[in-house]
Amino acid sequence: TVYVAMVRAGESAGVLDQVMGKLADALDKQREFRSKTKGAMVYPVIIFVAMIVIAGIMMVFVVPKLTAMYKDFGAELPGPTKILMGVSNFAVNYWFVVLGLLIGAFFLYSSWSKTEVGALIMEQLTFKIPIWGKLKKDIILTEFARTISVLLGAGIPILDALNIVSNTLGSRIYSAGIKQAAVFVEKGVGLAESITRLDMFPPILSQMISVGEETGKLDSVLAKLAVYYESESEIKVKALTTAIEPLIMIIMGVGVGFLVIAVIMPIYNLTSQF
Repeated sequence: TVYVAMVRAGESAGVLDQVMGKLADALDKQREFRSKTKGAMVYPVIIFVAMIVIAGIMMVFVVPKLTAMYKDFGAELPGPTKILMGVSNFAVNYWFVVLGLLIGAFFLYSSWSKTEVGALIMEQLTFKIPIWGKLKKDIILTEFARTISVLLGAGIPILDALNIVSNTLGSRIYSAGIKQAAVFVEKGVGLAESITRLDMFPPILSQMISVGEETGKLDSVLAKLAVYYESESEIKVKALTTAIEPLIMIIMGVGVGFLVIAVIMPIYNLTSQF
């Protein structure tokens, strides 16, 4: 809808070439921004997946062999080893139960999260996650400011621009907020004042929009706001990856430590008997 509205506005004003140029620039910036955001999260995700795969291999292939060896030697098994063996036996003998539960949970979550209530609750919870919640908000505000700026620059009225952008952000909370702002604007309230009345928008946004309205350069001010929130998002992405990596290392350390204790203790008990 954004692209169609811009092309129509460009055709009616006779400046289609300029509008297409602005649209191309906006799409290029959007693509680059999303690429940076996703790229920064690749390493933690790979490490986490590798941890799961290695743990699965250990439970299915390595631990059963150790279990058989300990039984042959008649070793006394300490608590950590019994826990490890119990988890391994369950994974080997009842893997279909685990798989069924995981698949069932996935489909239940997928179905529930697509409902209006489920999607809203998940979004609210996401916004409360440290660092990640603020990052999501900054990404949404970046898209909001950039899209509105491009639409206004193409000559589309502010009310139409708000109605268009409300359906492009992928956020039910912000979509509802922007639609409410559009209602205020339709009643004659300025955009800055309309934004101020809504809790999800930060004060700096309404302040900068107010400056844009007063100077008659709202599209350029919003473009600068998009750059500002984009830089804030990049900072938070770095902070998030910086916070995740030590957490992953701690989890790995605890897991490896438990595994070492569970494997070594029976061997130590065996050697102490001789």
